[in-house]
Amino acid sequence: MTDRFNSLAILGKEGRLAGHIAGFRPRDSQLAMSDAVAEAVREKRVLMVEAGTGTGKTYAYLAPALLSGEKVIVSTGTRNLQDQLFHRDLPTILAAMGVSVRTALLKGRANYLCPYRLQIHLEDGRFASKQTVHELQRVAEWAPTSNSGDIAELSDLPEDASVWPLVTSTADNCLGQECPLIEECPLARARKKASEADLVVVNHHLFFADIAIKEEGFGELLPDATAIIFDEAHQLPEVASMFFGESISSRQLLELAQDAVGEMLQAAGEMRSILDASTQLENRVADMRLVFGDDARKGIWSEVSGLEKMPAGIEGVRLALAHLSACLDAASARSKGLENAHRRAEDLIVQFEKLTGNTPENQVHWFETFKKGFVLQWTPLDVAKPFRDMVSGRKAAWVFTSATLAVHEDFRHFSGQLGLNDLETMQLPSPFSYEKQALFYVPRGLPDTSDPRYTHSVLEASLPVLQASRGRAFVLFTSHRALKEAAEWYRGRLEYPLFVQGTMAKAELLKRFREHGNGVLLGTGSFWEGVDVRGEALSCVIIDKLPFASPGEPVIAARIDAYKARGRNPFVSYQLPGAIIAMKQGAGRLIRDETDTGVLMVCDPRLVGRPYGQLFLQSLPPMRRTRSLDEVREFFAMIDSMSDVTA
Repeated sequence: MTDRFNSLAILGKEGRLAGHIAGFRPRDSQLAMSDAVAEAVREKRVLMVEAGTGTGKTYAYLAPALLSGEKVIVSTGTRNLQDQLFHRDLPTILAAMGVSVRTALLKGRANYLCPYRLQIHLEDGRFASKQTVHELQRVAEWAPTSNSGDIAELSDLPEDASVWPLVTSTADNCLGQECPLIEECPLARARKKASEADLVVVNHHLFFADIAIKEEGFGELLPDATAIIFDEAHQLPEVASMFFGESISSRQLLELAQDAVGEMLQAAGEMRSILDASTQLENRVADMRLVFGDDARKGIWSEVSGLEKMPAGIEGVRLALAHLSACLDAASARSKGLENAHRRAEDLIVQFEKLTGNTPENQVHWFETFKKGFVLQWTPLDVAKPFRDMVSGRKAAWVFTSATLAVHEDFRHFSGQLGLNDLETMQLPSPFSYEKQALFYVPRGLPDTSDPRYTHSVLEASLPVLQASRGRAFVLFTSHRALKEAAEWYRGRLEYPLFVQGTMAKAELLKRFREHGNGVLLGTGSFWEGVDVRGEALSCVIIDKLPFASPGEPVIAARIDAYKARGRNPFVSYQLPGAIIAMKQGAGRLIRDETDTGVLMVCDPRLVGRPYGQLFLQSLPPMRRTRSLDEVREFFAMIDSMSDVTA
């Protein structure tokens, strides 16, 4: 940092932001965090900050980062937050500070159009449906008009549209510098801009994907940085575990078969051997999927590896993959595309043999099946060592921040998951007046959460609250099964618009929820965090259960066993802290602004009936508590009357 950072000059009462943003108010917690980040960046330290909702943590870390003179990476939890930070927060603070800093937005390759793959599939003409043809034409019309090539610009196409794998690249099928259309590549342009920028905004998945690529010796997407800031840092242990493990999917195998035919037609005309080998691989992958059974599920690999037909299923895929590789090898001299397809086939042979073989020590070997596909995965029991090695191996400042990192006032659960010991921690309270703004309601008389009628009882208890709130609510569930039951039960019983996760894109669902102003939105995991609805449109958050991770999940079950093997209590050391942090995220949807008011309803009787319930209560904001439905009705009547007066 060239000069000592002065937080008051930027974030104080007479600071730059106060003169640039209408209604800006200085916050002691924001100033304290900004000073701490500046010090960590200057001294290349590790800093962990839990900043309560309303702290203004984005500006608190951006201000010192932009003035530091360092190369900075800011990593966010989701692409939506990434876009918000880059397109809204960064321009605002740069304009207020009056500084010139080169910034760049970099997403994963799946977010950018691949002109080469678009060209191949426009010429190929073999598609599964007319809908895919229509979508491909829509992409072709848009491509020449886009400066960024970011497919998020095509908001009229759904996120799960079948066209996306056809017109975006993967690390497997990208031709890199040998691509004939490299000069037109949006990803290459975005990477170049990122390499030249002083501050780059990425997301956690891209950050760890880049670390994984660097470990394998294939280069580095992200520029060298001397300060790395993780926002929404509570997500890091799970995201890191994905990238410190290994996986292979049926989709990778099928995409190889499809791309092999496309490259054949592009470069060599019709070669019957490649066409037949690709078809054979598709058939053998389908055969192996059948061995897992009809249901979509997750499980430990050993549950299915011993099935009578599994060895034959594995051998069928292995032989088909080897045959396609041999055919591609014979044709690889004809084009870079065929050469790349051959390399992919060889890599997939190695990966397939690993993931269908023996389980390495300290890895969870598991599978997941879908309607037509499967994934085989190694996931580390914990990421502490590789994460610690990553941090210690780079002389840089590391800043971790979120509204939810601590259990009560203890950071050990989160820091331990990442193997971080030598660090500074800071816990900053929210500036909101929760005692006045919010009421915390736990209903009486609900059955035990294991009771088959539990969800039905929750829904019945929620109905009078939703009537008192006049809609304007999130109802958050810990399972998709409960969400589905709720969607069916509420229809015909609620007089307010009902919005159900999965019925449309998340962004569109939130947009309509805000516009209606009296809706009830039903959601699971993705709506527990990273969602910001301010004002009266969201005046009630109802949570069905304490969000303990399911012990039936293969990775969770293996980690529980590992804690037991070490002589530690997995509930106290692992399950409980994780659930508390998740609960803090869900509860944090309610009060997003100093003028927001509302009711948080948590239905789980364990909150007041079990000793560990106190840890949840101590970790949540200091709201006034009640078990009286009448008091809930009075609270809503009061805030609605106040709203009518101010209106």
